[in-house]
Amino acid sequence: MPEIRLWAPLAHRADAHVGDTVHPMTPAGDGCFTVDLPVGTRYLLSVDGGEPRPDPRSPRQPEGIHGPSEVFDAPAHAWTDAGWAYPEVLGGVFYELHVGTFTDAGTLDSAIERLPHLVELGVDTVEVMPVQPFPGERGWGYDGVSLYAIHEAYGGPAALQRFVDAAHGLGLAVCLDVVYNHFGPAGNYVSTFGPYFTEKHHTPWGAAINLDDAHADGVRAFIVDAACRWLRDFHVDALRLDAVHALVDDSQPHLLAELSDAVTALRDELGQRRTLIAESDLNQVSMITPTAEGGLGMDGQWADDVHHALHSWLTGETFGYYVDFGPISVLEKALTGVFVHDGTFSTFRDETWGAPVPDDVERRRFVTFTQNHDQVGNRGLGDRPDERLAPGAVAGGAALLLLSPFTPMLFQGQEWGTRRPFRYFTDHDPELGRLVTQGRMREFAQHGWDEIYGPGADIPDPQDPATFAASTLDWDEASDPEHAATLAWHRTLIALRRTHLHPDDRGGNLPLTVAHGADWIAMTHGPLTVVASPRSAVEIDCAAQLGCDGELTASAGDATLAGGVLTLGPASVAVLLG
Repeated sequence: MPEIRLWAPLAHRADAHVGDTVHPMTPAGDGCFTVDLPVGTRYLLSVDGGEPRPDPRSPRQPEGIHGPSEVFDAPAHAWTDAGWAYPEVLGGVFYELHVGTFTDAGTLDSAIERLPHLVELGVDTVEVMPVQPFPGERGWGYDGVSLYAIHEAYGGPAALQRFVDAAHGLGLAVCLDVVYNHFGPAGNYVSTFGPYFTEKHHTPWGAAINLDDAHADGVRAFIVDAACRWLRDFHVDALRLDAVHALVDDSQPHLLAELSDAVTALRDELGQRRTLIAESDLNQVSMITPTAEGGLGMDGQWADDVHHALHSWLTGETFGYYVDFGPISVLEKALTGVFVHDGTFSTFRDETWGAPVPDDVERRRFVTFTQNHDQVGNRGLGDRPDERLAPGAVAGGAALLLLSPFTPMLFQGQEWGTRRPFRYFTDHDPELGRLVTQGRMREFAQHGWDEIYGPGADIPDPQDPATFAASTLDWDEASDPEHAATLAWHRTLIALRRTHLHPDDRGGNLPLTVAHGADWIAMTHGPLTVVASPRSAVEIDCAAQLGCDGELTASAGDATLAGGVLTLGPASVAVLLG
């Protein structure tokens, strides 16, 4: 029978409640108590005679975040991916999806049916937004509370195993988005059992998770074990760690370094590659520096500055956190240096921020994008760039992204240019929902979205089911002629990337140079040169201005190459080879 293990370092007694039966748990040292229960048993845990609550390490929550836990035997799954090689995911093409809105059914099993589309597109890794249990049926997943379980509306833990198995069978790696910087506001019972939080530090969500105060070792083990569970028992290839700058830890080693070392040990044990990717707004290359060299040991890192520079240049938006972006010179800096704020002053933060990335750091270690759940969903209306930009301008942004030296990521539906929004949606109880809606309106005001929507814009209520429904993909769009052309463009770009920029091992940096005029930019990466002009018609002498004499291999909008002169119409892009 599987062992249930509870960390409760301040408790004298712990019990497992199965219906009306109470099973005393056995002290096991290090503040832990254990009990063996059969697979399928639904149970609650209590300490010192207190109110029974869900297991902090619950493997399944079949009745939701407030209900009993259920014993789940993860190793019992009959895997069919024995030949899966666990590839190097960095350097390949990522695709981010939200299970609840990716299909009409909103489950992991229904998402499996759409995986062949991603294979045809040329995707290498599918990144799944958080699937740990959260309040209600609808949500982004970043307010989860049962960090070892899978949201039942998505199909529960067995469905995730089926999803990963199916992805591997189609040649797709899987990256799981996980949240260890806070717990959601509803169903958070971990403090019942031990000092999971500390008043020593505070984060935007209140008291910080206890990583460096008394009894922190148990909390750190809770997080490290949760991460390794997905990599071992669910065969997940990579983890994307949400907002690691909010993991406040003044101890040594930092939690991220400890996690990195634990995953390295797991790699050695399994003889298989696993990858850790951090979301961080610190702009510090120490995030991806090996622990042996004093760094935090992450394999990759999201790079928001590239998004901000490209989005701001294409759209002209320079308010809120785009305030330091917009000029073409800033985009050039982002494409060549990763971070715009690299030890320079950040107007939005009102302080000096970040550090430069040395030239010898492989740029594939930075995940970049023109859309993702944050950059679309945290807009007031959740609108996509396709809503406001000419198709040729969007195509230019896609070319700069997908043919860059970074690890590019697409967001669900982006590949066919969907204009369906992706909005922030929740399914809290009425009182908490009211507070969330009010907080959303305050956040809207702080980010300055009224610059584009106008004062008093009607921002969708996160609690309204219609907000969720509007965010669900319409797969029929992809066959519409305009959308089909956008889809074909993305397939072409990904094929060019795979053929010319990244060999199978995806290693090394190819030469990269950037040139620009008043309203055009050219990025030469290896043998490919992307020339994009989002607004104006331009003529460019390729030899004199770009230093290349390549042939026109792909284009969107109006592009011709004759006599060494490239002519682009407004909102056009060309890709030269050679």
